[in-house]
Amino acid sequence: MKTLDQTILIVDDDKPNRKMLKELLQEQAKIIFAKNGEQAKKLARKHHPDLILMDVIMPDLSGFDVIDTLKNDAETMNISVIFITGLANDDDEARGFDLGGCDYIYKPFKSNIVIARVMMHLELIRQRKLLDEIAHIDALTGVNNRRKMDIVLAEEVDVNKQENTSLVVAIIDIDFFKQFNDNYGHGAGDVALRQVGQALCEVCQRPRDFVARYGGEEFVVILPDCDQVNAENILNNLTQAIDDKMIRHEFSSISKLLTISIGAIVVKSSVSSSVANIMKQADSLLYQAKNNGRDQWSIANLI
Repeated sequence: MKTLDQTILIVDDDKPNRKMLKELLQEQAKIIFAKNGEQAKKLARKHHPDLILMDVIMPDLSGFDVIDTLKNDAETMNISVIFITGLANDDDEARGFDLGGCDYIYKPFKSNIVIARVMMHLELIRQRKLLDEIAHIDALTGVNNRRKMDIVLAEEVDVNKQENTSLVVAIIDIDFFKQFNDNYGHGAGDVALRQVGQALCEVCQRPRDFVARYGGEEFVVILPDCDQVNAENILNNLTQAIDDKMIRHEFSSISKLLTISIGAIVVKSSVSSSVANIMKQADSLLYQAKNNGRDQWSIANLI
């Protein structure tokens, strides 16, 4: 059975049109419906469809009104919109493209044209998402990169301000990694970095847990909806996961195995702070852990 990994939101106040489009496209994507503009906005925010097929003329809000709202909302601005209309008007067509529409399908529907255009845009969307994923992955370790971390951390800080929870951000540094590279070679160092990234991901398994390579031998872990007690358990698990990899490091001053030091900051929802300040305080705690002998973690509340 074919798995439908993309979603189309069909927005039309005419039931026969909705039914016809569903029959044409249900083999290509999961289909959801909206009967009017207001419903379309709510469903777009709730489901984040890959593509919207939207009637231009509707009784409450026009398709142009809806797309104007969607394109000015960070949650929905990247959703592709194809207008469906029975009016072939150059001015309306130009307006639709100016507002961010990607194509037009005209009524009465011609089945082969509807399928061809929708399939083309679904493939473009699939390729765009793939390129976006590649752009946010660290090529060496396979975990998220610094660019993706900047985006996710800013989002999680905003969410944390709105919820009565706390957010934990940890900076992780591999102990004496220069000595590792100098003595075992950069090839072995690359293998070790991949092993560390894998170990961190194996521990951070909750739905919104996030792991990224920060640069060099540093990684960042973001733990949303996590208090200090749970964070301490996770930090212990992170250091243990690296120990379990048993990566030899005979040139370390503290162990015969590769170890890590961690600085973690607990950001309570009641405390307002910038991303830069959060990272600065986490970095200070990392250096505290290193100054205290390495192969350990240091955690504190954001001040």
